[in-house]
Amino acid sequence: MKLVIAIVQDQDAHDLIENLLKKDFRATKLASTGGLLREGNSTILVGVEKERVDEVIELVKESCSTRQQLISPVSAIGRSIHTFLPSPVEITVGGATVFVLDVDQFVKV
Repeated sequence: MKLVIAIVQDQDAHDLIENLLKKDFRATKLASTGGLLREGNSTILVGVEKERVDEVIELVKESCSTRQQLISPVSAIGRSIHTFLPSPVEITVGGATVFVLDVDQFVKV
């Protein structure tokens, strides 16, 4: 048995959960916060047989897309205001970060 942990953007989480349920996977969604943008993320936990891990990863790839987003850079404390350029920067967000862990024991009560 494996535990697949997928960290996805909130806007992709609903589609991912729906796609997992259609393929008879059960998942748990946890709210989380991203480090770079400090925006909402979802951490999806899926317990799955070893033989079906690739199927789960494929569903994550299909459900979670990358996209461009503009952010406004924040000046560092202590820097001169003359060196701060308040123009937005375009970055790539989205996609997913996936971890696959071994599960020693699984008990459903």
